[in-house]
Amino acid sequence: MPSPSPVTAEQVRRWRDQLTSRCVGSDAAELVDLIAALEDLKSAACAVQAESSVTFDAARRAEQAAQGVPARRQGRGVAAEIALARRESPHRGQILLGFAKVLVSEMPHSLDRLRDGSLNEHRTILLARETGCVSAALRAFVDQEVAADPAALMGAGTREIVGRTRRLVAELDPAAVARRARQAEADRNVTVRPAPDTMAYLTGLMPVAQAVSIYASLRQAALAARAAGDPRSLGQLMADLLLSRATGNPDTGTPEDAPAVPVTVNVTMSEETLAGGHAPADLTAPGTPSDVLPAETARLLAARALDTGAALWFRQLHRNRLGRLVAMTSRQRVFPESLGEFLALRGNGICASAYCDAPVRHRDHITPADRDGPTSADNGQGLCEACNHAKQAPGWEQSVVSHADERHRVETVTPTGHHYLATAPAPAGWREPRFVELAPGRYGLIA
Repeated sequence: MPSPSPVTAEQVRRWRDQLTSRCVGSDAAELVDLIAALEDLKSAACAVQAESSVTFDAARRAEQAAQGVPARRQGRGVAAEIALARRESPHRGQILLGFAKVLVSEMPHSLDRLRDGSLNEHRTILLARETGCVSAALRAFVDQEVAADPAALMGAGTREIVGRTRRLVAELDPAAVARRARQAEADRNVTVRPAPDTMAYLTGLMPVAQAVSIYASLRQAALAARAAGDPRSLGQLMADLLLSRATGNPDTGTPEDAPAVPVTVNVTMSEETLAGGHAPADLTAPGTPSDVLPAETARLLAARALDTGAALWFRQLHRNRLGRLVAMTSRQRVFPESLGEFLALRGNGICASAYCDAPVRHRDHITPADRDGPTSADNGQGLCEACNHAKQAPGWEQSVVSHADERHRVETVTPTGHHYLATAPAPAGWREPRFVELAPGRYGLIA
């Protein structure tokens, strides 16, 4: 019997078009069946993506070996190509490629359960992660015990499936689990990510004993302050005490306002905003993406710092009439450092690569310096470390495709010939000009 022909991208596009070109019915039972079938389809697609990623990685490495690329550098850029194709960040692409390799080579039963919809991609990644500390033979055994029988997964939640896997791993190789716990201590870190309403989550990843100790200390101090008559809630007090202890600034918060902090305010504004408009501001700090602040919030932040004597600096960024950042004032006069700051601020502190949302770490020449690329704002971009390394792999090309009066836009061409565009975000307060119909047959340009 002849083997089936491979699935092609064009076939998948036709299936997608067929799926999206039809309206759904109104029968309740049929709608539930449709939702379930689509979930199975998503899982099956993830399985095919995993197999395709592994095959692509092997092909790309073979090409690079034939080109004479040293073994230690073979595979560079592969995860970034996969990430671009999946509209994900390079870091996520690296995770997905590693996950795919594990599934295809060491966890065939989990891959089968992904194909038939018994597991979704998220749960399968968790299974691969929980077995990452044991040998390939033990991982295969756990895979068989947990995922060989689809019926054993019916009705099981994520926590239950992960718990089964974790218990098996701990029974089979307790020493490996202990080693992973010790390694996890070396991975301790602090991260920040945005939250709604101009708030942010500050997260510290650390051993549980230290984390509980910090929490208990903050809670005890907050309870003491409450007992002494402080009107703030327990949560407000713990947050304000954490800030005070971390920065060394006095705790001067109130129920309405958090304590003042030393700030450098990067204010991106037009002349109209400078004269008292209401356009929002971008708040940035080195190594973190920017966040949007309402104009009033930004003014209050600056005023509070001034009132309390906290250190405060202002920097103004200038944009032209088409929304492109063209200059900035700076306390620092060393040109390379100022230019690097400008490149980061032009992208709101986020890597300039398409789909990447990592903080800027590197300053990069779009046309490389060894090919006479100038060190200029137009030929420069702020990238994360992963994206900067990926574009150094053979076959990657980048070029500026925007005009001087447009927002900065870079086109990336990967070794497979696929093209991806990345455009610098609009400055705070900027709206794209558009025509609106003012009266029948009469249009006006607004911004």
